[in-house]
Amino acid sequence: MATTVQNFIKFANFYNQMAKTMSAICVSKGGIPMEKYVGRFFAADVLEFVVEYGERLLKSKKDVAPDVVSVIDMFKKQLAGVKEWVTSSQKPIYEMSLEEFERAMNI
Repeated sequence: MATTVQNFIKFANFYNQMAKTMSAICVSKGGIPMEKYVGRFFAADVLEFVVEYGERLLKSKKDVAPDVVSVIDMFKKQLAGVKEWVTSSQKPIYEMSLEEFERAMNI
């Protein structure tokens, strides 16, 4: 998949929709804090992926719009706040082959 601004926007929109849905789930389950919601790990991994994709986009393209750069910076700040939730691995999940991912997940 080519690293493009349109793909970044799609990933960013997915993350934002997921965050809204997670917030609604937490409210519907009695107002549990996001720090105790089981899906927080997946959300942190998705956010990590979005940030890395944005950084690669900045490296590969010289003509990224300033508003896209500000969104990437905003996601970086969010990731810094939830860095302890990210799945640890020898290699980031977005760089793993399918076999490495299956081995890491014990599938």
